[in-house]
Amino acid sequence: MDRRNFIYTSGLALASACMSGKLQAFDYKKNLNVKPIIGSWFEFKHHSDVEGTYWNPAFASFSDEQWKALIKDISSLGMEYLVLLSVADNGKTLYPSKLQPMYDMASPDPLEAVMSAADECGIKFFISNDFWADYRDVSKMMTNKDVAILRAKGMEEVAEKYGHHKSFYGWYFPNESGLYRTIDETTITYVNDCSRMARELIPHSVNLIAPYGTKSIRLDDQYVRQLERLDVDIVAYQDEVGVRKAKAGTAGKYYEGLYRVHAKAGRSRLWADLEVFDFEGDVYRSPLIPSSFERIHAQLEDISPFVDNILIYQYCGLMSKPGSIASINQVRAEKLYTDYANWLKTQQRP
Repeated sequence: MDRRNFIYTSGLALASACMSGKLQAFDYKKNLNVKPIIGSWFEFKHHSDVEGTYWNPAFASFSDEQWKALIKDISSLGMEYLVLLSVADNGKTLYPSKLQPMYDMASPDPLEAVMSAADECGIKFFISNDFWADYRDVSKMMTNKDVAILRAKGMEEVAEKYGHHKSFYGWYFPNESGLYRTIDETTITYVNDCSRMARELIPHSVNLIAPYGTKSIRLDDQYVRQLERLDVDIVAYQDEVGVRKAKAGTAGKYYEGLYRVHAKAGRSRLWADLEVFDFEGDVYRSPLIPSSFERIHAQLEDISPFVDNILIYQYCGLMSKPGSIASINQVRAEKLYTDYANWLKTQQRP
């Protein structure tokens, strides 16, 4: 398909009727050219307590059975990939480790619980290799030698404890460097070092990054040259709609340009990191809440022509299956789950 001449065929209509659960439903015409959500970021604890107001307390109390149910809930929406945001967070780990103390969680090993469930569901996990220090100090996380040594030990420990799972598909390198104009040398060094060790530990691993600054990239020959040097399998650029740097329905033009430079570089696959959240108040200073599916549909429609796959940030805390033992009991999260599930049924091929 000629992506640049892709023709949108779907219409958007708002249904006035309500579903039996008293949730408003949207009536979308079938458009098989709009890609479904193929996966999501995943976390045990959100790094910002303010942003994670509506789910951090619930996740801390989750049992192994609830974590496993959460994986099955995600799989029930047809999602095939999960990206673990972090294995550590500013001095504590999110799995039992010899390197740092573990956060106080009801589950003794939530990573084992979710990976076991992912094995059963056929889900592929990208496992994080960080945050072993303060995630907010990006420069230190990417360049400090002591942090690099700790990260390497962490990767060895994680690979030893969980590398036997068939769901261990690859690694995710979560330190984000803003791609202002081009890919900077710090990012290339950090990513390439992580990729080298990732493949030593998990030989056939598929590795992913998700940079921000999408609208600021200068898509020229210099960017192509830097992309050619970047040793990573997948780049899932953030669409930045949730953080209010772009508007729904406008980010596609950035991905169209990225499609051209990735094709020219012949290197990393182009995916999208689509933001399904809003902020309840000020950006970065208030709780994250689910956006409307109407907005998310506009994002899906806009970006679909130019990327191989669409991941979201994120199911955890922003979507929740009604009636599940893994529910976080948030009406807005249940509504987004239901709206998306209903749309997905309308898009199924005969």
